[in-house]
Amino acid sequence: MRISIRIAITILVVCSAILIVAAGQATLTTRILVTRAPAGFDNDTNGVVSQRVFDADRLLFEEKESIEDGLGPIYNASGCADCHRNPVVGGSSQVTELRAGHWDPKSAQFTDPPGGSLIQDQAIDASIQERVLPGYEVRAFRLSPSTLGDGFVEAIDDNTLVAIANRQPLNMRGEIIRVPVLEAGGALRAGRFGWKNQHASLESFSADAYLNEMGITSPLQSIENTSNGNSIRDYDHVADPEDDGQDVRAFAQFIRATKAPPRDELLAATADAQAGSDTFSRIGCDICHVRTIATAPPGTSINGGAFMVPPALGSKVIHPFGDYLLHDIGTGDGIVQNGPISTRTKVRTAPLWGLRTRSRLMHDGAALTYVEAILRHENEAGPATGAFQRLSPLERRQLLVFLKSL
Repeated sequence: MRISIRIAITILVVCSAILIVAAGQATLTTRILVTRAPAGFDNDTNGVVSQRVFDADRLLFEEKESIEDGLGPIYNASGCADCHRNPVVGGSSQVTELRAGHWDPKSAQFTDPPGGSLIQDQAIDASIQERVLPGYEVRAFRLSPSTLGDGFVEAIDDNTLVAIANRQPLNMRGEIIRVPVLEAGGALRAGRFGWKNQHASLESFSADAYLNEMGITSPLQSIENTSNGNSIRDYDHVADPEDDGQDVRAFAQFIRATKAPPRDELLAATADAQAGSDTFSRIGCDICHVRTIATAPPGTSINGGAFMVPPALGSKVIHPFGDYLLHDIGTGDGIVQNGPISTRTKVRTAPLWGLRTRSRLMHDGAALTYVEAILRHENEAGPATGAFQRLSPLERRQLLVFLKSL
């Protein structure tokens, strides 16, 4: 009798064994029990902190900032949960942000508009409202991604991501960029957060979002934004930094303590979903949408020494259906951020865990059905798209059932 992939993985992760955390790393000489990361849409802690602390951090994540708190003067939202709350706080949403820039093909140079590529959609005064300026023809929308389970993603060792890239065919190999960890004095680590992998740690990610999405400065991001390059000091009456760092750390702690997005286990157990899972692998989707990744062992120092992997996050197996690498699949938004010019046409592989909670798909939300999303995959993903187009009607239907179970 064929053992289902789901059962096989369960058997794998509950067995105590000599573990090789990633190809290229030294084999551990101690016995490590690798367990499945807790999953659920239930607003419960994964064990990083107590439920009481988790609930307090969640309330702060949901809190609305005011002008008296330092909101703006230009911003996109007044609270973290405005963009991250489906189906529970920390999840994704239909909210997008707008970026722009200029690309000169002759010099192969990308230029930010005055004030940066992010164009904030709101302002506390109409006179400083940002907009896309003439001459910046590159325009891109980006959906707010889910942060659920990102504590486990942060706990993935850099070498594990390198090993994933090295296993991919050369024509589909993901790009790794190393970006500064703000709380570690700019120490470099493999990026994994944001559509351009612009951050490697959740504290850096949170400080960036606090400033750029809400206009709140902190010790890690202490300089206010401008409005299309023009100073907004006359509209900002709260001394910087507006957060002393406690909010940023609480946001990061909340995200670290969220559970991974769960599967629809009833649907996943059906024959159609299991057949669709086989097809997903056979046509090459799991080359980039990697099913299974193990986190670093507890006690591992990460983020340039600023954070140590706790037992609740260490030696955990997650099923993100993503590789956390940058790829060119023909939908790149043309924006360059922390990476080299090669990242202009690339975006991070969208992790598919929690896929069934999203009504708008891919980084820009432009695909509204699974088939539309699949057919948009070109360039590096072209072989998988071609294989999908050659599937029989039954195989397509089974593949879509599998995707609906994620």
